[in-house]
Amino acid sequence: MSAPVKVGVVGVGHMGKEHARIYAESPKAELVGVFDTDPGTAKKIADKCRTRVFATLPEMVEAVEAVSVVTPTISHLASAEPFLKKGRHVLVEKPIAMDTREAREMVTLAEKNGAKLAVGHVERFNPVLAALEERLGRPRFIEAHRLSPYPGRSTDIGVVMDLMIHDLEIILHLVRSPVMSVDAVGVPVLSKGEDIANARIRFENGCVANITTSRISPEKLRKIRVFQDDAYLSLDYMKQEGEIYRREDGKITRDKIPVHKGEPLKNQLEEFLDNVRHDTDPRVAGTHGFEALQLASQICGQMTPIGQ
Repeated sequence: MSAPVKVGVVGVGHMGKEHARIYAESPKAELVGVFDTDPGTAKKIADKCRTRVFATLPEMVEAVEAVSVVTPTISHLASAEPFLKKGRHVLVEKPIAMDTREAREMVTLAEKNGAKLAVGHVERFNPVLAALEERLGRPRFIEAHRLSPYPGRSTDIGVVMDLMIHDLEIILHLVRSPVMSVDAVGVPVLSKGEDIANARIRFENGCVANITTSRISPEKLRKIRVFQDDAYLSLDYMKQEGEIYRREDGKITRDKIPVHKGEPLKNQLEEFLDNVRHDTDPRVAGTHGFEALQLASQICGQMTPIGQ
């Protein structure tokens, strides 16, 4: 059996503390320490996870084989760069970077130095997606809704980069065809950037995707519906439930899709550890994160503002 991966976490706030928790509990990992710009937060999480606090990033670089970068998007490149330059494997939260230039630089650094670069599109590790992929044919129309209350965090980016990018990465993965055109609208409400957005994407193979995202909704909702020639699949990411509708003998039948429920973030981090231990490619690599960011940037660039 491979030895546990010596891993660290950079940024132990809202999401980072969950990375630290999972690594601390995993037999595949040795959580050697954490780093945060807030020393008090770092000490609190380190104590809870029975690990140490690193005073600087260069100090952590020398002690780890791999790292989770869970900092604000604006600092993803700066936080990941010293690790990638030393050939350390990096899992960076989504979006991969602030812009495609930074994302490309991260991908290049990883390739140049033999480091694995994974991107935290955690919904790809949701068990409902595996259930969908098992039944996937050729998608003709995809509809995705992602709604949440105002988070009070990640407000340095708009809702497209904050939330919609999850669905963009998944849809690119499912459709596997170049984007032909994009129409988008956005509404800023509580932030400088858009808090509500809708995008309609046409692909060269004829598939159309309609995506609605809001972070000022009173309810939480994360659903995707996929229409294909032989079936219609409806999946709920939050409940980890799904249904499939088929046309048989002139009637519509409905069946539950069996889903083996689990914690998506744990699935993601465990697989990242396996990538490092067994030298396998990440499910969502830096190139996938780049492509999702590129599409999100295109949507933001073509977005028609409403209510201004």
